[in-house]
Amino acid sequence: MKKQPIDVRDSVCIVGGGAAGLMAACVAAENGAKVVLFEKNASEKKIASEQFFDNAYLGKKLLITGKGRCNLTNNCNREDFMKNIPRNGKFMFASFKAFPPERVMEFFESRGIPLKTERGGRVFPVSDKALDILRCLKDTLKGSNCRIINKKIENIVVENEKISKIFDADGNEYIADYVIIATGGLSYPVTGSDGDGYEFAKTAGHTVTELSPSLVPLVSQGSFCKRLQGLSLRNVTLSLKKKANGKTVFSELGEMLFTHFGLSGPLVLSASAHIENDPCEYSVHIDLKPALDEKTLDDRLLSDFSKNQNKDYKNVLGLLLPSKLIPVFAERSGISPDTKVNSITKKQRADIIALLKNFTVDISGFRPIAEAIITRGGVKTSEINPSTMESKKASGLYFVGEVLDVDGYTGGFNLQIAFSTAYLAAIDAAKKVNEEGYTNV
Repeated sequence: MKKQPIDVRDSVCIVGGGAAGLMAACVAAENGAKVVLFEKNASEKKIASEQFFDNAYLGKKLLITGKGRCNLTNNCNREDFMKNIPRNGKFMFASFKAFPPERVMEFFESRGIPLKTERGGRVFPVSDKALDILRCLKDTLKGSNCRIINKKIENIVVENEKISKIFDADGNEYIADYVIIATGGLSYPVTGSDGDGYEFAKTAGHTVTELSPSLVPLVSQGSFCKRLQGLSLRNVTLSLKKKANGKTVFSELGEMLFTHFGLSGPLVLSASAHIENDPCEYSVHIDLKPALDEKTLDDRLLSDFSKNQNKDYKNVLGLLLPSKLIPVFAERSGISPDTKVNSITKKQRADIIALLKNFTVDISGFRPIAEAIITRGGVKTSEINPSTMESKKASGLYFVGEVLDVDGYTGGFNLQIAFSTAYLAAIDAAKKVNEEGYTNV
């Protein structure tokens, strides 16, 4: 027997219950619209108090952001925000103005979640628990006219340049006039981000730009990084350069980590966002002593060598470097670790200084997109109305968050993108569904 279509034209339909989808649902509901939110992830166990959510596992990726602390935005002005959006930043002008960081912070604080601002403007809940941010969004929905359905949306139908239907994986048909796609990208597929939003966009006639990982660890050439596995360096300057012309495309002071495959950590993730095309065309340059210039370093070495002139080179390096780095550093400096420092020449000392200021790692690739924090690329922004997030190809269809070809650096910028774009889409869709004045159908 053929299933009867389910008429949800009186509601704003949202596909995806992550950060963008949840914010869109909250805003649409608070602006008087009925909301139907589809989330395909299912809870591992159904808790009585969570029956409202029809067993849907909401905000799965949100729970792991900021290492479980949830860096929900960056407490910055528009100028600084735009500096941290390397792709299509201008597209964000309207949404940032409508729902800037201070309004995002107000949204959560007014609902009983105290926030704090840390280094670099990063904003976290005082509790350091991402779960508190998720609970806030869920609690807001519990008191609203929102229905959450634990179903995977399989397909959308556009007719006469307008969204008309969506289908779930069980073959259920929903007649819909307003649909917000908040499905995320390809990063962290275990959280449900499997790229289906891009297919919906293509169905509607949209261009999806090339997809690649961003804010992702880097694979190195050679084997020395594996020998340094687990070594974290703080207060170093990492620069990313193009091998062909030596041009520096990124440089910042901070923290990084050596791994069995290459490099990771905050500096590396940020640097990865600047890599275009082939990662092999780039190299990483680490200034291990950014606070000291070459002359000061030379004076320091002369002093250390003078005080320890009968000691081995490897032991004196311990005054400058972490122990795990010493064997690799000595090898790369071309000086035997057992060399007595009183025999080290001026030329060799210059080589040591050069290596301290420019410890180079050649890059061979990205780690898999499944390990990336975000996906670079997505629905082409020129095909989306930046003031509403509505498709220019299909009226009533909206795209928000990571599915768009907009991405930012680490520091809360990507969640701000998600919240701002979701806000605009929700406001516009809620206004239109209310104006339609649907009766209970």
